Amino acid sequence: MTQSFFQSFVILLLVTDPFGNVPLFASALSHVPVERRGMVIVRECAIAFLLLLLFMFFGRHFLAALQLTDIALRIGGGVILFLIALRMVFPQPGGVFGGDGEVQGEPFIVPLAIPALAGPSALVTVLLFSSESAPETMLNIGVLSAVALVWLVVLLGAARMQRALGPRVMTAFERLMGLILTAMAVEMLLAGIRAYVRSL
Repeated sequence: MTQSFFQSFVILLLVTDPFGNVPLFASALSHVPVERRGMVIVRECAIAFLLLLLFMFFGRHFLAALQLTDIALRIGGGVILFLIALRMVFPQPGGVFGGDGEVQGEPFIVPLAIPALAGPSALVTVLLFSSESAPETMLNIGVLSAVALVWLVVLLGAARMQRALGPRVMTAFERLMGLILTAMAVEMLLAGIRAYVRSL
């Protein structure tokens, strides 16, 4: 049970990648008053947690109702992540998720809760965690709760991290994460294509 918890925890933590989301959160919150940023982070983490929890329980029913497959979700997620990664490597005036570059209000749900934390890869991961067994279900809820706590610790300390490292290091870090995200997106896309070809 402990080994299963640890393995699931590591997998979900790597998929949601809170450390890699630090530059993204910093960019999205740059126009939010400093005193409000903590509340926004907590709110967005809570929304992402609830969405992943709902998808863990009802994801398969939702996909079946829409006649969508895991393969379609993986390929679509790979395309979206690839486009986001390109904007991280080659910055645009509107930021990572586009826009006109003007001052925006508080981010709500998009882009922080979705797709930064509860992105397609995270949804697929919790979908695979779904189980009919009550003990396994409780274990998976515990895994998701532990990962959400890591999100809060990392993202609430992001401002101190930025001050300690400086803007140039954070920019270099964001581009490095963009390169890594590009590779992850291509791998997700190729995995989806391979699965589709095998299903023919």
